[in-house]
Amino acid sequence: MAKVMVFDHPLIQHKVSLMRDKNTPSKEFRNLAREVAMLMTYEVTRDLPTEEVDLETPICPARVKMLAGKKLAIIPILRAGLGFVDGMLEIIPSAKVGHVGLYRDPDTKEPVEYYCKLPEDIDKRRVIIVDPMLATGGSAVAAVDFVKKNGAKDISFMCLIAAPEGIEALETAHPDVNIFIAAKDEKLNENAYIVPGLGDAGDRIFGTK
Repeated sequence: MAKVMVFDHPLIQHKVSLMRDKNTPSKEFRNLAREVAMLMTYEVTRDLPTEEVDLETPICPARVKMLAGKKLAIIPILRAGLGFVDGMLEIIPSAKVGHVGLYRDPDTKEPVEYYCKLPEDIDKRRVIIVDPMLATGGSAVAAVDFVKKNGAKDISFMCLIAAPEGIEALETAHPDVNIFIAAKDEKLNENAYIVPGLGDAGDRIFGTK
């Protein structure tokens, strides 16, 4: 069974609280999303394998640890997931970036795919799917479905805020996917928005309504 990790780091919690504020403007919201993504990526990649290599420091020869093993791929769910990518690439600049485009049907609340473009070697990479909100879980489950169909096996899901319903849906559909969450909220409302949440993350990142 995969793990579900809810971050309790004070910096992450503080920045998420600023993002919840309805008076936070889009520019600051985007900056906060980038900063939270950087902090979360630090933890999400904690178990990356390393190997010992020999090099010369300015003082003497040394045996040091460097990353080894699988390379990484970041897969944002369009469009709101794009708000995480720049911050993650600052931490792991060698990662490749794919995209999965989904929107939620306003009547059925089910995800509808409109775009999917992934790295050709996705089957050889550790994949981190990112989306600020894990509400019903429909988009997350669909995105994992897509990347698995393209050969990915080592998959994690990273989000800003999650509802219990979304966590349960993703765990049930994909029990092998680790879930990393900055904040776990109370519930979904009748419109399938997270409560207390922060509103529509895509609108707040890009300044649209």
